[in-house]
Amino acid sequence: MNEITIGNYLLERLKQLGVSTMFGVPGDFNLGFLDLVEDDPNMDWVGNCNELNAAYAADGYARVKRDSVGALLTTFGVGELSALNGIAGAYSEMIPVVHIVGVPSRSHLEAKPTLHHTLADGRFDVYAQAAKLFTASQAFLMQEETAASEIDRVLLDCINLRRPVYLAIPIDLVLPKISAEPLARPIERTVHVNPVDDENAVLEEVEKLVQGSAGDVIILVDVCSLRKGAEKETVDFIKKVGFSATIDEGYERYGGIYIGAFSRLETKEAVESAKLVLTIGYLITDFNTGLFTNKLLPSRVIQFHSTRTQIFDKEYPSVGMKGILPKLAERLQAYRPASVTVPRFNAVLPADESDVITQKWLWPRMSQFFKRGDVIVTETGTASFGILDVPFADDCTLVSQILFGSIAARETTGGRTILFIGDGSLQVGVQELSTMIGKGVHPTIFLLNNSGYTIERCVRSPQKKYHDIVNWRWTSLLQDLGDSELKSSKSFTVNTKAELSNLLNESEFAGASRIQLVEVMLDKFDAPDVLANIANAVGRAK
Repeated sequence: MNEITIGNYLLERLKQLGVSTMFGVPGDFNLGFLDLVEDDPNMDWVGNCNELNAAYAADGYARVKRDSVGALLTTFGVGELSALNGIAGAYSEMIPVVHIVGVPSRSHLEAKPTLHHTLADGRFDVYAQAAKLFTASQAFLMQEETAASEIDRVLLDCINLRRPVYLAIPIDLVLPKISAEPLARPIERTVHVNPVDDENAVLEEVEKLVQGSAGDVIILVDVCSLRKGAEKETVDFIKKVGFSATIDEGYERYGGIYIGAFSRLETKEAVESAKLVLTIGYLITDFNTGLFTNKLLPSRVIQFHSTRTQIFDKEYPSVGMKGILPKLAERLQAYRPASVTVPRFNAVLPADESDVITQKWLWPRMSQFFKRGDVIVTETGTASFGILDVPFADDCTLVSQILFGSIAARETTGGRTILFIGDGSLQVGVQELSTMIGKGVHPTIFLLNNSGYTIERCVRSPQKKYHDIVNWRWTSLLQDLGDSELKSSKSFTVNTKAELSNLLNESEFAGASRIQLVEVMLDKFDAPDVLANIANAVGRAK
């Protein structure tokens, strides 16, 4: 019988799921497994500066590598607790992350001696109990006989539910051997199958409603179409039926971003006056709906979700979007409008003679810098709101965390990666600049220096000192954190529009052949209009 160690069995399963990078921090209870990781030529180990940063890195990896999952390795107790905020964010945002935790030996787990990293009260399961609150599935390996099936179970849950999972491995279960036979059967995402009768009923009803709308149909596309694996079906559907929609800005019938009362006026009017609105993967949250100011009358809205469809007030609980959208596209092509009038979504530089860099000018100017295939990362601050108002080049990926709203930076290793982060946020995860230097990745980082927490100033008491932070010598960071001879990095400070524009126009800078940090000087009270309006409303509500 072909055998394999339990640790290597897990690694093989992760590689079958497309994982080629694992993030984490070494600790005495995970070193045996980490030996196997480092010895595997097809698994790259990224040692982060702390476990929270590692959790965010695994989250970012899964967002960009959409057909895979993120992998995180921490140690028992202190390590896994440090990562928990990042895991909670992944749960909230439906990001598949496998959190692997090295734990004490089975004999210690049973005898419960007073070990380091414990609470000294005999509760060895307290950390796993905490993990249950923030993960969709858990496995605590205790037997060789069930190790493979338990590993497979949580990994299957991870890819099906698109949520983080928890896997604890005692140090004495890493090297025991088990049968490798299950590896011949890859773990594959379960495909939701729609009931035929219900699906046909939905097809007929939607076709009748579209026919009666005389082409006045709007399609709103949201994050769950991506998270639940229906991106291709969604894009194909929209391009076949030809209605105005919110997908790639390059689509000729793209109509803008709808966030309720805080939308562009022309987009708001088009959505709210449409005879029929089809939503695909719509997630109804406060920021997503402009603090619930979205005026979508239930009598005009058809909702497509991963495992259910709702037509006005009638729900079809087992009809999912991935299966029905291709069939619906075939039916609705006959009603494709010859032309539609959509709001133009352009990056227009404001007519302002001042050379001071403002939020209103910054984002349209940055839009001109973006190019096909960029990965654009915005932390949860002014950047996440400023970026909403400008178009991207084709095939760009935006990585952000609006729902959970934690502040940190993520780095990726594919294509040109552009990060926008505030000075307050960078102080949270700044150590990872050294990890980026060490791994040889080349992000371009725009450090928005607005002297503290501008997003919070917009909510309440903008003059209060608790919004302020200590200013750092930002352009010295890359040298201090690993590139002492400045061979693989370069830093800049820009104070004016001309300085920033000249830098963006340089071909060497645009080529991003090294890690680059650009300190952009901004007024601490200046914020994107969308953020200012939403934050003011939040402040009034409180």
